[in-house]
Amino acid sequence: MAFNLDGVDSWMKSGWHVSVTGLVLCFLLFFSGAAEAQQRLLVYAGAASQPPTEKAAALYEKKTGVKVDIVFGGSGYVLSQMKLAKQGDIYFPGSSDYMELAKRNGDVFPETERNVVYLVPAINVPKGNPLDIRTLADLTRPGIKVAIANPEGVCVGAYAVEIIEKNFTPKQKAAFKRNLTNYTGSCEKTATAISLKQVDAVIGWRVFQHWDPERIETVPLHPDQIPRIGYIPIAIAKYTQNRQAAQKFIDFILSSEGQAIFAKYKYFATPDEAFAYVGAEKPVGGEYVIPTEWLKK
Repeated sequence: MAFNLDGVDSWMKSGWHVSVTGLVLCFLLFFSGAAEAQQRLLVYAGAASQPPTEKAAALYEKKTGVKVDIVFGGSGYVLSQMKLAKQGDIYFPGSSDYMELAKRNGDVFPETERNVVYLVPAINVPKGNPLDIRTLADLTRPGIKVAIANPEGVCVGAYAVEIIEKNFTPKQKAAFKRNLTNYTGSCEKTATAISLKQVDAVIGWRVFQHWDPERIETVPLHPDQIPRIGYIPIAIAKYTQNRQAAQKFIDFILSSEGQAIFAKYKYFATPDEAFAYVGAEKPVGGEYVIPTEWLKK
């Protein structure tokens, strides 16, 4: 019996070729999946969005396998950290002030900037408002202990100084400064100063109440006393090594799923929502130049 060995050889070669091709594909798929599972993002974020951003990052990691590491702090401070380290995929400050600075200095890709949510400045006091603080002028009463965030590196501190400079007479400003016990280093630390009753009041964000509703109460400012509405922007850092992955996380933050997390903490989704709360239309975003007298304490 004669065998067509050439045919067998051809079949064997063909089968071997298929087997090798399959192994290569499996190999590539395995390491592709492993690389995806090991993918990480580094976010430098202002603490103005800390509670919802932590939850959003945890959900994103669960859904995609992409690890999201976040450095929280004052927006100016984390911008300096990112710049010095020359690393980071996303910059997510607490207000437009520091995003404008980041764009000017070339630390982010300007075309990737998006607005995530909107913020309104307010007075925050311990739950129950034990000292009956109802107005901005009440922060000048003798004996009231007040804190604001450091305006040199924390966006809500800049808003506080802007409000004081806009609304207080020189005499009221002097009285406020006598009551000012310290500068805090971030939005989270400003809210904590109320939660722990370290001070009687802070000039912070309205949402602080929703971070810790059992211990923080918000006292709204009069519409005329609010110089502008804040917003929280996000953009891809120029130091990223994976722009596509960074964009996917930004897309998730802006998605209905991501926005729902911010809504749980009562962040405003649009300027109109913020205007309705304030009771008047206000400028949105922008920058404020801190008077030098506030830069060191």
